[in-house]
Amino acid sequence: LAPSRLRRAGSVTEAPASGPLRLRLALRPPHDVAAQLDFLRARALAGLERVEDGRYARVVSVDPPAWIAVSATPDGAALQLALHGVPAAALRDVVGRVRRMFDLDADPAAIAAVLAQDARLAPLLDQRPGLRLTGGWDGFELAVRAVIGQQVSVAAARTLSQRLLDRVGDPLPTALQAAGFRSGFPTPAALAAADLGGLGLTGARQRTLTTLAAAVARGELSFAAGQPLADFVRRCTALPGIGPWTAHYLALRALGHPDALPSADVVLQQRLTLDGRRVSAAELEARAEAWRPWRSYAVMQLWRAVPTDDPSSARVPANPTPAGHDRRRTDSEARAGTVHPAPVDEPIVRPAVDQTLP
Repeated sequence: LAPSRLRRAGSVTEAPASGPLRLRLALRPPHDVAAQLDFLRARALAGLERVEDGRYARVVSVDPPAWIAVSATPDGAALQLALHGVPAAALRDVVGRVRRMFDLDADPAAIAAVLAQDARLAPLLDQRPGLRLTGGWDGFELAVRAVIGQQVSVAAARTLSQRLLDRVGDPLPTALQAAGFRSGFPTPAALAAADLGGLGLTGARQRTLTTLAAAVARGELSFAAGQPLADFVRRCTALPGIGPWTAHYLALRALGHPDALPSADVVLQQRLTLDGRRVSAAELEARAEAWRPWRSYAVMQLWRAVPTDDPSSARVPANPTPAGHDRRRTDSEARAGTVHPAPVDEPIVRPAVDQTLP
């Protein structure tokens, strides 16, 4: 059943008696769904979400709680969305969230027409024409997990996030537990009031999470799509422990903003050139002016770019690296590859070479 048919019908009063309601979500090919599923699999939290058998399934925060599953159709021209117990009143919101999460409204031809003018990006677009942004179900959840991931690997961030979910998450009804789910992600109000001690988080991370949750609960920070990038970055960076890198990362993933640019990112600065020379943030920003309004897609291509001709290097670090930590390197440490912790307002730093970006 196509969403357009739902809109023409005006409403849906119940799901099919034989099982979940299934929707076909159109997209503009090419679309590398497999890369998105790989990304989500590496970060999936047990009891909340899972990736198996070519589909992503998770709990969704509707009333009452329900769950969805997303997979590619055999022809690659759409995604199939299965809705288990989602009330009719929530259908439009759920479909919109899934479309943003998997970046289904992107126009690959329009994006390539701009980015292919850059000599560095053109071959990357040829190699990965279907690369899209990979978002998440909920912006607040993504923000919490991004803060937890500061200065640790993807695996460590997943472990810490799992501990938080197990302690503060919302218990689910028996029917959802029977489907393999245990808890929903905590609400901003619940997290703001939670004791985060003993989870393995630093004191600075705990304070940032509490402040972030309180700001969202009070309506001071929103993850609504469509808001101006500059306004979102300004509101994010007004919170202690969240800097420009984190704000642009969240704009890219939580808002699905097409023009985010974490210009302090070391991986971007290194991969913009083929000779190994690292450009400055200012040079990157100047070069990226020609990428507007699709800078987020250029970021994704560079994060996935193979840095050398060695096939083994095709698996790139999972965590893009902000440049802030280099301010604390000595020349000898830089030559030896030693990495100091980044400032607390910068996100994920320590690369995990066994994971990949989308």
